[in-house]
Amino acid sequence: MLVSMQDSALSLLPPLVAIIIAVWRKNALFALFSGLVLCYLMINQANPIAGVIDSGMGIVNVFSSLGNTYIVSFSLLIGALVALMNQSGAVNGFIESLAKLRLVKNQRHAAILPTVIGTSIFTDTNLSMFTAGMASQKLFDKHGLSRAKLAYLIDSTCAPISILFLINGWGAYVLGLLDGYSFDDPVGILIGTIGYNIYAIIAVVMAYYTAYTGKLFGPLKFAKSITNNEPNTIEKTAPAYIVWFPLLTLLLLTITLLFITGNGDFRKGSGSFSVFWSIVTALLLLIVLVLGNKLLTTKQVLSTSINGMKKMFPAVAILILSFAFGTAIKALGTGVYVSQLLNVELPLILMAPILFIAAGIMAFATGTSWGTFAILVPIAVPIAQQSGLPVEFLVAAVLGGGIFGDHASPISDTTVVASIASGCDHFEHVKTQLPYALFGAFITLVVYVLIGLNLS
Repeated sequence: MLVSMQDSALSLLPPLVAIIIAVWRKNALFALFSGLVLCYLMINQANPIAGVIDSGMGIVNVFSSLGNTYIVSFSLLIGALVALMNQSGAVNGFIESLAKLRLVKNQRHAAILPTVIGTSIFTDTNLSMFTAGMASQKLFDKHGLSRAKLAYLIDSTCAPISILFLINGWGAYVLGLLDGYSFDDPVGILIGTIGYNIYAIIAVVMAYYTAYTGKLFGPLKFAKSITNNEPNTIEKTAPAYIVWFPLLTLLLLTITLLFITGNGDFRKGSGSFSVFWSIVTALLLLIVLVLGNKLLTTKQVLSTSINGMKKMFPAVAILILSFAFGTAIKALGTGVYVSQLLNVELPLILMAPILFIAAGIMAFATGTSWGTFAILVPIAVPIAQQSGLPVEFLVAAVLGGGIFGDHASPISDTTVVASIASGCDHFEHVKTQLPYALFGAFITLVVYVLIGLNLS
């Protein structure tokens, strides 16, 4: 039955159902779970008992991989790290330290500040957005810049830079999706996606161009400052180094462990192992600094950490189902069938553009790029293997498409966080950012066609 599924259009049904449910219900969790159950029902020839049991085992088996367990744990612990930094007043201290430097003297300086912060703190997207937004709100008001421009700048740097630098949960997650294909150098493939991730590169370049030149187009040109953000409920202020020490530790230790686990070769290191032990070390260091400076009691540290991890539960649930669903559609042979279909029906030059568009539509409809990666990366890899195109090229098309969909979607968590962090009306942010996202997507498609012509 499994072999026939690989040669049948029926193998397209689970991802198609997942997409339809995601668009209909706007719920990535329910969509992935439905697709997972349908996969195992088809594998077990519509036997409902076997299908449900195998679906449950598929979720449990996610944790049979130590790498997956590391990634899930990392995602929970980053929630604790962000919560402690906020609750201890360390983020407030960081903001005040920036104000004391007195480096912002005009509109250009004010616009460049959140852009630089957004590309500097790439370990966690939400942390970089909140830090950049809170550090810049008053400066934007002072220099007559709109909050919509602030929201655009942090949204167009924080998420794209996370998928370009990859020394974070994003990189660990994509590495997990590449697991199981018997690649000799999966980290090398992951690094190779950077040069092909045209949309993310264009988004960052456009953000810096906008910040430096001050030139705006579309609705953003006419946006006015809207200061409807909620007041900061954390009044205490802690030394700025309580933010920087743990973040620098996280970055430097991740790089060090990649070299160690790769026997001197950064590309061959264990990404999941490295980011897990780095976040553990950074979190322990943060707790020591918080307790040492008497910013919180031991009980408060514990409760804040637990609350921070609780906030990550929905994202972690999607993460677990993403891994399980990716394994299921690989077992069903969906990727193999699609790769054979596209090899017959489509010229090589159109494969990357179609994957980019598909990822953009899915991320737009669901509001999550990670769920999109889970469905399309296991399809992109077999297409590359069958067509002879570089795996890095097609995986990058999926990654860039997911970021584009996030930027264009009003239900994306990144657009919502960017609006909150900048104090901008949410739908004004979506409306003013959309032309930039569409322009970046158009340029990306043109470049992908040119790359396809060169490779074919």
